Amino acid sequence: MMKKALSYGGLFLLLLVLIFVLSYQYYCQQQRLMSNQRVLEEIASFSNPQNQFNLSVPPFIPASIKSDIKIADGRVANLKAFFRKYYSPLYDYADLIVSVSDQNQFDYRLLPAIAMQESNLCRYIPENSYNCWGWGIYGNTVTRFSSYDEAITTVAQGIKEEYINKGLLTASAIMKKYTPPSTGSWAYGVNHFLKMME
Repeated sequence: MMKKALSYGGLFLLLLVLIFVLSYQYYCQQQRLMSNQRVLEEIASFSNPQNQFNLSVPPFIPASIKSDIKIADGRVANLKAFFRKYYSPLYDYADLIVSVSDQNQFDYRLLPAIAMQESNLCRYIPENSYNCWGWGIYGNTVTRFSSYDEAITTVAQGIKEEYINKGLLTASAIMKKYTPPSTGSWAYGVNHFLKMME
């Protein structure tokens, strides 16, 4: 009788521990979901359909405050996660993409979105071209770059000068000049990939 009571007590204790562990895991999962939802809502609240590529703003660091605290730019981590997911050689260039996007004042996600649409993030490009954006590729003409650094910098400046500065501020507007034969699939793809990086 005593052994039976001890075995029931042990089972009861084991059941309580199991319920606690499962409850804690559920709580942690709900916290992550709520945090992700909050971030997505914040991103959505900053959306501006008139200029969808104006979301790239470097972190605000007041010049009058000096400290040893370093602020990490989450945009680089976001791009690295996206590039890692698709095994892209652009993984090592996430910092450069964010930097040139800031310099040219457009959304840091635009270059990766176009690269995903044009070449599956550099996985299908003309040999030795480093041209993931289909930049200057038409017919038998292939624009080649000496490195990804050169390609990223050149394409970013070209998008700024030839598209953004000329008022082409959405994927649909850019598509009409970038790839005129497209009937909308190019803009749809670019917008889809932009959302994937939110």
